[in-house]
Amino acid sequence: MKIKRSIVWSLIFFLSLFLAPYSFSQKDRSDIEDKYKWDLTDLYQSNEDWKEAKEKLVAKVPRIEEFKGILTQSAQNLLTALEYNTTLSKEAVLLYIYAGMNSDLDTRDMGYSGMKQELQQLFSDWGAKAAYMNPEILSVEWSIIEGFINEEPELKQYEIGLKDLFRQQEHTLTEPEEKILALSGMITGVPGSVYSTFKNAEMPNPEVILSNGETVTLDSSGYAKYRASANRTDREIVFKAFWDNFKNYEATFGEMLYGNIKSDLFRSKARNYKSSLEATLLPKNIPVDVYHSLVTNVNENLPAFHRYLKIKKRMMGLDSLNYIDLYAPAVKGVDLKYTYEEAQEIILKAFEPLGKEYVATVQKAFKDRWIDVYPFPGKRSGAYSNGAFYDGHPYILLNYNGLYEDVSTTAHELGHTMHSYFSNKNQPYPTSNYEIFVAEVASTFNEVLLFNYMLETVKDDDVKLSLLMDRLNGFKGTLFRQAQFAEFELKIHEAAQAGKPLTGEYLSEIYTAIVQRYYGHNEGICYVDDNIHMEWAYIPHFYYNFYVYQYSTSFIASNTLAERVMNKEKDALVNYMTFISSGGSDYPIELLKKAGVDMTSSKAFLKTIDAMNKVMDEVEKILSKKGI
Repeated sequence: MKIKRSIVWSLIFFLSLFLAPYSFSQKDRSDIEDKYKWDLTDLYQSNEDWKEAKEKLVAKVPRIEEFKGILTQSAQNLLTALEYNTTLSKEAVLLYIYAGMNSDLDTRDMGYSGMKQELQQLFSDWGAKAAYMNPEILSVEWSIIEGFINEEPELKQYEIGLKDLFRQQEHTLTEPEEKILALSGMITGVPGSVYSTFKNAEMPNPEVILSNGETVTLDSSGYAKYRASANRTDREIVFKAFWDNFKNYEATFGEMLYGNIKSDLFRSKARNYKSSLEATLLPKNIPVDVYHSLVTNVNENLPAFHRYLKIKKRMMGLDSLNYIDLYAPAVKGVDLKYTYEEAQEIILKAFEPLGKEYVATVQKAFKDRWIDVYPFPGKRSGAYSNGAFYDGHPYILLNYNGLYEDVSTTAHELGHTMHSYFSNKNQPYPTSNYEIFVAEVASTFNEVLLFNYMLETVKDDDVKLSLLMDRLNGFKGTLFRQAQFAEFELKIHEAAQAGKPLTGEYLSEIYTAIVQRYYGHNEGICYVDDNIHMEWAYIPHFYYNFYVYQYSTSFIASNTLAERVMNKEKDALVNYMTFISSGGSDYPIELLKKAGVDMTSSKAFLKTIDAMNKVMDEVEKILSKKGI
């Protein structure tokens, strides 16, 4: 229910899942200094305190039914009900993030998984009991609700949610139907939960022997590390073993993803949307054309991506570029490594264009244990920022291993954290929760700041080349690769809607055709190795219901906004800081327009392609200078 925050999206917390490879032996968590670890006592002092808080919430939930039949009788009744629902939401989110983040610190510990399952049951019960609210509010004319808002100033914070409810009136069901949909949440999330448990905790990981005789385990972190090996033979060994292992479970992964897609389809049909895509975008007031335009624009500009691939091939001195070469270093002899303390210093200097308050808040995040820094056995792979602790502060999970990529990942996640921090600080709770569509803007904005700072401070051509290629890898990974994922996600949802069974084998066929087109396989630009057809099974975002396209759209927006701030254009910094302080106080398309980017136009996309070509121009200048 929009006005009380969707239970589902209140629990997603804007996770950013860029995988961060490990490059050193993992320590046990007990061997890591406290200053590099989360302090979760800001949430609850102990599991016992969590259980006590959960039981109190369980006792509070039934009271939500007391407002049934009186919501539209007066402004005070409506306000009291909405405020009570807000109280439940804040307490529920706090419970979930404590269980979820503790679970992420040791994915093998089923105790915290059990705690999350307890909450899923609670949330379904809460949703069922509150199912009357939307239909009851919609039983009167908007003019009545508008009059309540004018009469009671405290209702102003709920205005956009209420307006949104009336905007989506045709997709709001009767009370009994809303109750059934709420209860369906107990099962619709199962495919994603099974996928996460199987892939991260129970799926066996292959072991391989590298060319130097070293035996390594290819879990997610091992794969991320060794796929970037400078030795091509090792890359071949790693890719084959890792993806052959996934191939062993092709049918299982297919069933899990198909189950998730069917859940999406069920919800879209139940609410009378034309498609799962429409059901995802229209509630956020995002035109479906934005999604389709992204896919179209990317496909029309694949020559720019192919230019990058040709540069990669040239720099690596290869006769032919293969997919297995994409993660290997393009610049030989340059191994950019930074301690976590050095990374902090670099990031703080890079962020100076955003002003003293922004930098001071980043310093606080470093100092006050908002960040869990290092990898250790059992810890969830990747990185994310969790900004859902409204009355406290955001948290960041990292797996920092000393590479420049990790510095960039830290800057990226701090962008999310600052977006959450400033939105929570400046918005009332009902409008603090920004939409996923804008969630990746602040993070990729920070990557641009970091890149420009680094490029300005280094003099060595090889280091510059390394940085320039890292920037191009950002275009590859965040614009083109995520658009490739978005196209795949669209096609498999369309196939399901057309009644086609999505077996693992069929999913692999669809994925292979898209990847081959993007990488110019048939034109000889980059050979897509056969075992890459299973890569779709590695991507957790396909369980987040049309999430990935927003990486691309946010990347496009952030490049435009960062350029304006760095060029010190009039009001650029003020507009940007207003944007990251706005939460969900307006629709995401409108928030970006106010900041200076119109995402319904192709203008920002074309500027991004132009920026990419300028980076490639710089790379080719240095290569010509070096005679490569």
